[in-house]
Amino acid sequence: MRKLTDELAYQVLSVVEEIPAGKVASYGQIAALIGREKNARLVGKILSRAEYYGEYPCHRVVNHAGRLAPGFAAQKSLLLAEGVPFKDAVHVDMKRARWDC
Repeated sequence: MRKLTDELAYQVLSVVEEIPAGKVASYGQIAALIGREKNARLVGKILSRAEYYGEYPCHRVVNHAGRLAPGFAAQKSLLLAEGVPFKDAVHVDMKRARWDC
């Protein structure tokens, strides 16, 4: 894994900024969109520090199975407010809510 730079952070966050309200993307999906298919964890690390770069809709990013981010208490309520469908208490319905970018 290469060093986390501001340039890389802004690459990730610029993709996150494009996710429309009511849709979600996975960490791996974002990694692939910036040409780093094997760096889903790096995307997660960047999102955990996104507050240092400005305001981004990081709540719209979940894991490949639709699971919410652990420790992000407000994520579910933010997604529900946008009309994102859930399969159960902690999983977004990826078939219906995945961002088709």
